[in-house]
Amino acid sequence: MLKVLHQGGRWAFLRVESLFNLAFGDRLNPLYYLGPISYFLFWIVLGSGLYLYAFFETSVDGAYASVERLTHAQWYFGGVLRSLHRYASDGMVLTMLLHLVRHFVFDRYRAFRWFSWVSGVVLLWLIYAAGINGYMLPWDRLAQFVVIATAEWFDWIPIFGGTLVRNFIFPENVNDRLFSLLSFIHIGIPLAALALLWVHTQRVPQARTAPPWPIALTLSGALVALSLFKPALSQAPADLGSAVTVIGFDWFYLPVYALLYRWTPGEVWALVGGLTLLLVLAPWLPPKRRRAPAAGFHLLVRPDNRIISVREGESLLDAGLREGIRFPFECRNGGCGKCKAQLTYGEVDPGVYQPNALSPEERAAGKVLLCCATAVADLEIEYEPTEPVGGRPARRYTARVSAMNRLGRDVMQVFLALPPGEKLDYYAGQYLNVILPDGDRRSFSFATAPHVQGEIELQIRLVPGGKFTPWVFEHMKVGDTVEFEGPLGSFFLREDSSKPVIFVAGSTGFAPVKSMVEHALHVGLKRSMILYWGVRRPEDLYLAELPRQWEREHANFKFVPVISDPLPEDGWTGRTGLVHEAILADFPDLAGHQIYACGSVGMVAAAHPAFLARGLSQDDCFSDAFLLSAKKPDATAEVMRLGGGR
Repeated sequence: MLKVLHQGGRWAFLRVESLFNLAFGDRLNPLYYLGPISYFLFWIVLGSGLYLYAFFETSVDGAYASVERLTHAQWYFGGVLRSLHRYASDGMVLTMLLHLVRHFVFDRYRAFRWFSWVSGVVLLWLIYAAGINGYMLPWDRLAQFVVIATAEWFDWIPIFGGTLVRNFIFPENVNDRLFSLLSFIHIGIPLAALALLWVHTQRVPQARTAPPWPIALTLSGALVALSLFKPALSQAPADLGSAVTVIGFDWFYLPVYALLYRWTPGEVWALVGGLTLLLVLAPWLPPKRRRAPAAGFHLLVRPDNRIISVREGESLLDAGLREGIRFPFECRNGGCGKCKAQLTYGEVDPGVYQPNALSPEERAAGKVLLCCATAVADLEIEYEPTEPVGGRPARRYTARVSAMNRLGRDVMQVFLALPPGEKLDYYAGQYLNVILPDGDRRSFSFATAPHVQGEIELQIRLVPGGKFTPWVFEHMKVGDTVEFEGPLGSFFLREDSSKPVIFVAGSTGFAPVKSMVEHALHVGLKRSMILYWGVRRPEDLYLAELPRQWEREHANFKFVPVISDPLPEDGWTGRTGLVHEAILADFPDLAGHQIYACGSVGMVAAAHPAFLARGLSQDDCFSDAFLLSAKKPDATAEVMRLGGGR
């Protein structure tokens, strides 16, 4: 039943929106800006209400007369503002209801969106309460009807026990304190709604709180024209000595009141309470099985070269905006096509959108609309930026050297401790930049898995004549401070696949592989994993016992060390030669595998085409190469890791 409602509602919205696109264009379709229009109408209601309140008299005798004076003596301004206040309030209810229904039929109210949905439901009821309360203030026949009907309705609640309506049996029972109370409520509820509206909006990354100015001007002009053509007027003055039989009715705010004289108050409470409870519980009805990993899917964004997480059901656009990526976008509803991007790896649910925004040919070529597409696997996308890329810059940290271990003749294990309470989130395989005193940078992979908090492990290889690593080996000591920025890079483990994994590490390329393997074992990945670690001499396998321990403790992990230049005195009896050649010898067909290679440029450059020639898919080959420093490459330049780069 729910699926039918969603499909039918989406069909209806898409058809109506396509008609509106013909009339207004896909960039100025008001149905794409229901939230911002509601915000805009709220400000009109608030501003006009403040002016009206300045002339309103909070007394039994003065309420009706003050509203009449404002309406007729100031018809050119006060009267127009009164009408504007009324029609903007009705319009706000309409746009808020459409906004809520649209999110429901497009299934954008579950999982992490539950707070926005529930706060939106509460916000809608606050707006209703403020509007109903506003109809009590002019003290005309409609105000009399609303006040008495409200009292009778609330009297059904046992705590009141029929006492409220007694205050309106005789005219002398109504005094000025009632209007002071009503005015206080009419100010307090909108202020509460404004606070909740701010909270509601903060849950949406880069939420728009104002429609495009052509829509705002057109809407304002239409409301002013309606106010002049059909001004809002008071009905006859309230008279508690006679019953209200005929009134002009506002069906936007008062439909429930029409039921109060057809149903019992208890039945109306059951309807309102049941509907409210159903709306509040809607994000969990029926329970939906989680398909995504607990941490969400991974999204690699190019050209920013950043990895971000995508929650289940979250659009790629929202995920990017949440992380500060400057995706181009406009309507956010699949109508304009401005957020189009190329899917280069992974799989998405493309969502529903207008056919003119994304053609079948574009979809077949791998194009997606970021505002509609949701992840069903780890992804890689590429978009065309309209402003400088980068988004949120890498954060700077100052850490203390907490431990140092000499792992071999030219490898130092360095542990960095962050200040207490500070946390660094990163993906297994990423790296950081150590910032030198002159501003130059040197890059090193995280060797610790992301779940290990407290210390960051780096494996630093000595580069003779280098600018930083000789200092590490000769002068660095425990207690020194190190400034770095991170996390950086786009080399990370895709966890959504079931394909066997082959890790290829050259020398200290073991560092990011160590992070990825420990992460995979920690999260319980059952995929087959083989590590080929290639070095020149057996002594260069500086942590060989660690992968051997993984092999002993985990049936799905295997370790194959490969020595390229063993000497007779080494007594090496294992695999020899180039590390990628060992893989080619073991795997005549690499189709159906994933390979993660990290090492020198030469190793990666030699391995990549050889792997593809053996049937490995381009989408399943991930590499991270050691390159010379990007600043001034020369013979003595330090090695520098660049994340990603297939």
